[in-house]
Amino acid sequence: MRTALAEEYPDADCELDFTSPLELLVATVLSAQCTDARVNQVTPELFAAYPSAPDYAAADRSDLERILRPLGFQRAKAGHLLGIGEKLVADFDGQVPQGIDELTSLPGVGRKTALVVRGNAFGLPGITVDTHVTRLSQRLGLTGAKTPRAIERDVAKRVPEEEQTVFSHRLILHGRRVCTARKPKCAACVLAPWCPSRG
Repeated sequence: MRTALAEEYPDADCELDFTSPLELLVATVLSAQCTDARVNQVTPELFAAYPSAPDYAAADRSDLERILRPLGFQRAKAGHLLGIGEKLVADFDGQVPQGIDELTSLPGVGRKTALVVRGNAFGLPGITVDTHVTRLSQRLGLTGAKTPRAIERDVAKRVPEEEQTVFSHRLILHGRRVCTARKPKCAACVLAPWCPSRG
């Protein structure tokens, strides 16, 4: 199954544009309730204006809200970025930490965001559980669990650590393109031979 996914999505990668752990952290926080493509439209201006944690800590809230307006929820997201900047400066020397507990101590950062940052910015293992990973993991029989943490644990047991980040990306792409929530394209699915749910 992993081989079939790898052949189908050989270039699977994070779809958020970033050049540093801070940029990925910010982009991932902004991607809540928004598409990666839309986030990528606003981040060039945002990253140019705010290249470091101290810049976010000292940011003008109204300027952040103006830049973030196309994403929706700009007030909450601006508040998260201000808080992230302040906490990174106060507690982490202005640097993005690598630990789950440290990352999730930042405003607006949950476990999913922390795993995205760890896997894509630092190359650390972890299964990122979003709606697509949840749906596919359950349909493929990789888990019977309902909670993200339990799904993460079940899937991680089946995937070597060095493949976990890219495996997550491949499941997400497959969920967007083939194994959709409604009307999955089972006839075109490379995972059909392993899928107990195919219809």
